[in-house]
Amino acid sequence: MHIFKMKLFNDSAFNYFIATLCFLCLQTNIFAQDYGSDELFTMARNAAFEEDNYPKAIKLSKQALDQSPNYTGIRVFLGRLYTWSKKTDSARVEFEKVLKDNPGHEDGSFAYGSLEYWNDDSKKALNLVNNGLEAHPDSENLLLLKAKVLKDLKEYKLAQEANSRLLKINPGNTEARSLSQRLTTLSAKNQIGLTYDFVYFDEQFDDPWHLSSIDYSRQTKLGSVVARVNYANRFNTDASQFEVDAYPSISKTFYAYVNAGISDKEGIFPDYRAGFSLYANLPWAMEAEAGFRLLGFDDETWIYTASVGKYYKSFWFNFRTFLTPSNNSVSQSFSFMTRYYLGGANDYLNLRVGTGLSPDNQTNNILYNNGNQYRLKSNNIFLGYRKTLWSTNVVFIEGGFENQEYRQGEKGNQFTIGIGYLKRF
Repeated sequence: MHIFKMKLFNDSAFNYFIATLCFLCLQTNIFAQDYGSDELFTMARNAAFEEDNYPKAIKLSKQALDQSPNYTGIRVFLGRLYTWSKKTDSARVEFEKVLKDNPGHEDGSFAYGSLEYWNDDSKKALNLVNNGLEAHPDSENLLLLKAKVLKDLKEYKLAQEANSRLLKINPGNTEARSLSQRLTTLSAKNQIGLTYDFVYFDEQFDDPWHLSSIDYSRQTKLGSVVARVNYANRFNTDASQFEVDAYPSISKTFYAYVNAGISDKEGIFPDYRAGFSLYANLPWAMEAEAGFRLLGFDDETWIYTASVGKYYKSFWFNFRTFLTPSNNSVSQSFSFMTRYYLGGANDYLNLRVGTGLSPDNQTNNILYNNGNQYRLKSNNIFLGYRKTLWSTNVVFIEGGFENQEYRQGEKGNQFTIGIGYLKRF
């Protein structure tokens, strides 16, 4: 009798379990039938973006596809959900089905290409993007991804061509504008530059200053390297300075600036100089920098710098500070620069306003040699224009005004006019 009761109880529990399971399945089916594929798609997007619940979003997307297997938008979204969930094999299955049924599908090509790009298979990503562009040659998303992929493959000239094509379609594309500046530097394997600056003082010095430079840059596997010779005539004295700059690429996010220089005559240039900055390419078309500059006179002067830049449509904004510690105080200088792009990376108007000295400005960094000169008040404004001619030639002109306190309580005005030429080949 006891055994019979136990068997009867177990059978009842089993039957209850089966009934419950059937009820839940029925409820799920009723739930799925209560909503159409569009409503389920909306709910899936809400689960992903509002609730940050990818498993729920995946489940809802699958239910939508059960109702509408050919709903391409949902299948692309499901592939993206798998990508964000790091289920790359599942994502590939969905993207492959989309592109098999719809060769060159714009969103499918972009989503699948992005997956391969971020998983370090840029060659496959390029093939996917090119197939998408055959069907959608003016797709901004595909052109931008193509430029990024080609940059990763170190095909800088082709990357610049894709990015320039995008900017012709939409000059206000912020991310393309941000990428353009970097690609312009990388795409020119060789470049020669010439500059000349004339500086006039109404009070501080009797004679104007003349400064010029010639440089040669070469794109290498590690990044761009620049050799430069600077000439200056200050205080009726000639001097030369030799500099080397390097811009090593560290990763997709980081690159650096390294500088070293030496002069043949003290007092006209710093006896020696050095510099380093680490740059980070941030989301939302932003860039941040932190570093230092070292100027060697009779004493060494260390200057620390930080900046943040932001591209917005056809504009670039940059705010920079230089901090110079001395004894128990820190001298500060600030500058704000904006560019308005009229075309490519070397076609723009620029405006720069600031206070204090800059160690990167050859026209006044010699003033760091004058004891506490860098603590004296200074305000400046510069306007410039840069233009590309016949694709490989760049000309530019800049004029500036500076009101400089050269002794405590005594100020003078400084006027600068500069011209330059770049040749890329």
